[in-house]
Amino acid sequence: MPKYIEPVFRPPSEAHSLIFQITLGCSQNDCTFCGMYKGKRFHVRPPAEILEEIAAIPSNQRSRIDRVFLADGDALVYPFEGLCTILDALAATFPGLNRIGSYASPNSLTTKSPEQLVRLREKRLKVLYFGLESGDDLTLKAIKKGFDSEQMAELAIKARNAGMKLSVTAILGLAGVGRSLEHARATAAWVNRVNPEYFSLLTLFHRHNDKFIRTLQQCTRRQLMLETREMLLQLHPAKTILRSNHVSNFLDLAGSYPKDRERLIADVDAALRHAALHAGFLDEVPAYQEEYY
Repeated sequence: MPKYIEPVFRPPSEAHSLIFQITLGCSQNDCTFCGMYKGKRFHVRPPAEILEEIAAIPSNQRSRIDRVFLADGDALVYPFEGLCTILDALAATFPGLNRIGSYASPNSLTTKSPEQLVRLREKRLKVLYFGLESGDDLTLKAIKKGFDSEQMAELAIKARNAGMKLSVTAILGLAGVGRSLEHARATAAWVNRVNPEYFSLLTLFHRHNDKFIRTLQQCTRRQLMLETREMLLQLHPAKTILRSNHVSNFLDLAGSYPKDRERLIADVDAALRHAALHAGFLDEVPAYQEEYY
């Protein structure tokens, strides 16, 4: 069975996937807002270890596996030939396997050519989870993302052109009060250009990132909802499924663009009206945090 080195993170949509930890940590790990892998030193696990874990899955369970998720933070950085070996072993072991997913940092996408991405797609690596965080270059510089919005758009489009599905995340409140609306507008413009299949929102929260958060004037719930509303107003992708269902979010949103655009905006407006009935709620900064990891 897989031998996990905690913590192990996966997207909400991979809740029922079998997870193999082919890398440990994140190859970038310099982003000031992110505390996911601050306690791990980045390491690529040898293919032999992964193949052993795949082979250890009981035979009577293999037919039940239809999805696999490759961890940790940007498993796409795994050397190409070794990654192909792992993908081939997964396909040979799980007869019902139809989709493999992975986090993909901008850095990891620089390590794969368009032709290599096509080959990985043919081997069932179909979904990449891409942390955009913001489309605003000043915000990206402040969080030390390491790439500007143009570079990330080119990398994301490279993956899309190879047939990969992209699930892109952005973070509400990441720019603080000072650039809240600029962050919203630039992020929407980026999504409009790239047209990812999925676009998800989470909200900035405390997890080994207190030093960064202290540099911000944090957004209140009202400001976060207005930031969300501005983003929804500016979004005009050809076809994108939008979700705001991360545990950090206090407002759940779900819909598809362009079909549900007006309804999503109306949902935010209704939430603002309802929240205004509760004295002080909108003027508070959300207090959600994760202490263990």
